[in-house]
Amino acid sequence: MATSIPVLLPSSSIPRAPPHPHLEWTPKRHVSDPQPPPLDDARVLEQEMAAARQIQDGKAVKKTRPRRTVDFNACMGTWNLLRKHRPNSTYVPSMRPAPPYIIDLLPPIAYPANSSTSLCTKFIHTSTNKIRCPVNVVAWTPEGRRVLTGSTSGEFTLWNGLTFNFETILQAHDSAVRAFQFTHSGAFLASADQNGIIKYFQPNMNNLTAWSGHREAIRGLSFSPDDRRFATASDDSTIRIWSFEESREERVLTGHGWDVKCVEWHPSKGLLVSGSKDNLIKFWDPRTGGVLSTLHQHKNTIQALAWSPNGNFVASASRDQTVRVFDIRAMKEFRVLKGHKKEVCSVTWHPIHPILVSGGSEGAVLHWDLGGPEPAVLQPDTQPRATLSQAHDSNIWSMAFHPMGHLLVTASNDHTTRFWSRERPGDATSVFSGGGEKPPEIMDLSGQDDEDDAMVPGFSYDGATKWWGKEEDSVGFGDGNYAQRDDPMGSDDFIPGLGAADQFGGSSGPSAVAPKQSGPLPDQEEMWTADSRAEDWGNRRGGWSGRGRGFNPNGPRRGRY
Repeated sequence: MATSIPVLLPSSSIPRAPPHPHLEWTPKRHVSDPQPPPLDDARVLEQEMAAARQIQDGKAVKKTRPRRTVDFNACMGTWNLLRKHRPNSTYVPSMRPAPPYIIDLLPPIAYPANSSTSLCTKFIHTSTNKIRCPVNVVAWTPEGRRVLTGSTSGEFTLWNGLTFNFETILQAHDSAVRAFQFTHSGAFLASADQNGIIKYFQPNMNNLTAWSGHREAIRGLSFSPDDRRFATASDDSTIRIWSFEESREERVLTGHGWDVKCVEWHPSKGLLVSGSKDNLIKFWDPRTGGVLSTLHQHKNTIQALAWSPNGNFVASASRDQTVRVFDIRAMKEFRVLKGHKKEVCSVTWHPIHPILVSGGSEGAVLHWDLGGPEPAVLQPDTQPRATLSQAHDSNIWSMAFHPMGHLLVTASNDHTTRFWSRERPGDATSVFSGGGEKPPEIMDLSGQDDEDDAMVPGFSYDGATKWWGKEEDSVGFGDGNYAQRDDPMGSDDFIPGLGAADQFGGSSGPSAVAPKQSGPLPDQEEMWTADSRAEDWGNRRGGWSGRGRGFNPNGPRRGRY
């Protein structure tokens, strides 16, 4: 078939049939595809025997799954090699949308003008503590190898940042951990809890000191750029500046009319920004303790604040369902980001690109790209670049990017910590690219006790009936409401002989088991006040509230934590 398309390649590069086929080399060995290694019979027998022992002991057999990893060492090595051999300082190979080119994906810093390489929307893993309770704060360790989480049980949990498995756990506080932050040097960690206690830790989790900093719960903690001082925000409506080395209070900032929910120190300047329940954002001079400016744009509680890496912008998350970005150089509103269906609980910036990520109480994670042109007059609202509408089942209290920007970790009120990575070229298997379906329920309980999986003698358990100590069912992911249960005898919380049915008749005896939450989840403050904890638990130290303090025979509490 003749063609009129001109041949642009030189004639020497056009392949032709060999003149002497019998002289051409052809492979004789290794002509088949690589085969997997043969199974070790001894190992298979050992696994079968272990499964048989678990069944005999009355425990559910756990399926073995290959652990997913996100290894950034290869792309960093490729990036460092490319920087030495590329023809000019701006050369970057073009990314091709096909799976074989996944190995050529470089770290986000290699694509300064392409923010799409930093949208962490691919679900990787769910990590859950054995003692299930809401996770309030999360942060990457300074070297980026591990993730530290703080929960309402007062525990620090360390997760591996490469394989996302459990590493260690520490009972750091006696009450809920509300805030912590590593120093910029990475040498120390400061944390604060519901009772207003401030503690110092070394990277090996050795506790150095502890003292009472506020009369009420501390909601925010932030270090100065030189790590000599840090600021704390509390429900007593004050902000206090402390000398880190001396553990001494230097100044008390008063001006908010209600609980102060967050405080952030500027990344390079002597400037503080705080958000409060009085709907105000205030800028402070830490040297004099005076208010420099006040912003009144929000119409409800400010729940989180975050400085951009360059320090020119500050983002605020509020219960009025909006995220607002302010330019402090002109002290004016830069963008209004509307996309959440309920209150916004957390916000964080990408370390490389102008991407802002916000988490809401409906469990959604929204990525906002602020690097494009300003929105037009006819469409004043900026639309999210990517939406994960069902990233979690409840409030997302904290989020943190890996220092390199290729991973995102989220901590939620649904007792889970989830990891997200960048989309890979040509990957059509991502469940979130099409609109945000719920990720698969794969819980990581490796390295922890298995007592929660034990079957209770006398109670039948089969595949058709939910066991009372297992995951909550009937959760409405669309609106965040828990399904109503009208029949107490048919609920998962009804246990014959343990008095759970008295809970539905108004009994509040010690044997009553709290029913599951009906309706919208209450606020974090309402669930975890000192009064409610005393009312729910009294002086009992058993159950979940501490490791090694006894086991609660009624199983984990499913009501208010």
